Amino acid sequence: MTRNPRHQALFRREAHAGFADAGFTLMEMLVAIALMGIVLSALATITAQWVPSWHRGLTRVQSNEMLDVALSRLVTDVGAAEFVTTNRKATKPLFDGGELSITFVRSALGPNARPGLELVRISQAADRLGSVLVRARAPFAPTDPDAPKALPAIFTDPVALLRGPYQMSFAYADRDGLWRERWLDEDEMPAGVRFTIRDLANGHSLAVSTATIIRVDVPAECVKPKGKRECGAQARDVPDNGRAGTPKSQQSQQASPAGG
Repeated sequence: MTRNPRHQALFRREAHAGFADAGFTLMEMLVAIALMGIVLSALATITAQWVPSWHRGLTRVQSNEMLDVALSRLVTDVGAAEFVTTNRKATKPLFDGGELSITFVRSALGPNARPGLELVRISQAADRLGSVLVRARAPFAPTDPDAPKALPAIFTDPVALLRGPYQMSFAYADRDGLWRERWLDEDEMPAGVRFTIRDLANGHSLAVSTATIIRVDVPAECVKPKGKRECGAQARDVPDNGRAGTPKSQQSQQASPAGG
């Protein structure tokens, strides 16, 4: 069948016009690219302002959780310190407190710990990440009173409690409520221990610092009726019911250190 040449020419013109109208022109493409750039720039600006704030907030929450866990552990740990002497002839408790370290005896703590007493040392140390507060422990064993020199305890199981930029310092309260930076070679246990956290970046003390009361402040033999005469002044601090403690007249003085 032969087509009319006139119809064929008209068909070619319509097809050419259809191809010419399809797609985007160069100008339309440039406008689309410009709009896309404006949108991406706005998103980048918003993200640059939001991400640092989100990061600071997340860091602050993590730091607060770390401080809360460290203080809770210290309050429970130090509050459980007991009046234990190094041997049967010694009269002073094994409690050494410094500004950046503290060593005491308490009941063994931990899922794998054997019943008995353990020697605990909490002190500042340094590792590849910087300053760190470490808790270590050693089995407690009485020393030989006739030995010329006792062997040093071997501390194991170190646990990091607090890392930089924070540093923990300790202070110790006597029975009159006065605070000291050291408690070494004393005849009695401190009434309380204060924990102060400083930010090493600016040297400021944090408001989360707290304190705890030492509840056991006399030897075990002083709670027995037959031992009260041998304990001297410390025995007067033991209530009549045979439990270790302090008289009511001193409770208000010990509440002051705990409130820190």
